[in-house]
Amino acid sequence: MRDEEKKLCQEPIIEARKLTMAYGSLVVQKDLNFKVRTGEVKVIMGGSGCGKSTLLQHLIGMMAPAAGEIFFFGEPIPSEEGRLRNLRKRFGVLYQGGALWSSLTLAENVALPLEEYTDLNKREIAELVDFKLSLVGLSGLGRRYPSELSGGMKKRAGLARAMALDPEVLFFDEPSAGLDPLSSRRLDELILSLRETLQATIVVVTHELDSIFAIADSALFLDSGKKTATAEGDPRKLRDDENAPSSVRKFLRREADS
Repeated sequence: MRDEEKKLCQEPIIEARKLTMAYGSLVVQKDLNFKVRTGEVKVIMGGSGCGKSTLLQHLIGMMAPAAGEIFFFGEPIPSEEGRLRNLRKRFGVLYQGGALWSSLTLAENVALPLEEYTDLNKREIAELVDFKLSLVGLSGLGRRYPSELSGGMKKRAGLARAMALDPEVLFFDEPSAGLDPLSSRRLDELILSLRETLQATIVVVTHELDSIFAIADSALFLDSGKKTATAEGDPRKLRDDENAPSSVRKFLRREADS
């Protein structure tokens, strides 16, 4: 059986069923139905203001659906704080700016989840921190502060912290935002490398075409006009499919059109 066929046979780690997201009476997206399967790199794509980051907030349990449900490992995301806390141990999040504490060194930032969620002693935590920093190419820089790093290094440091608890799922919110093309490409390569190394499932929110085509196994397109997902699949195939919705083709071909 081919790798692609194996993926289709696997149970989803994440599943959204008839998900509607809203701020009060303002509906952002409605009737979203999609799955994220084990080992997959799933990209959530669409133009500015379509609800990509809002969807990420729902997937990590920071916002509750207006309607519908999100399932993690076959169970609905719990509302009880204790159960939600246990679920969050199983995933890591890289926010747009890295979200590092400016008053803490890199090592101290990466150590935070380990201190919060484990019973490891200081020596064990220090060893794990060094290992996580080495995985993202920041070995030996643990004593530096965020202000001493470039934008790409901050993103990698944030990624090291997201990986601290060896999560089964990694979420990335616009990982290439603010990066130059070379740094962005290196981050894409790092994402794919970590997927293989950690056997992690990855969900990426982005509108960057180069990243979408470089890393996505499957992509979900959120249409801001229709306020729902209008396409899902391999973005390279969607780009070239004349039967795909015009908004999807326009989005995926905008670099060529310009």
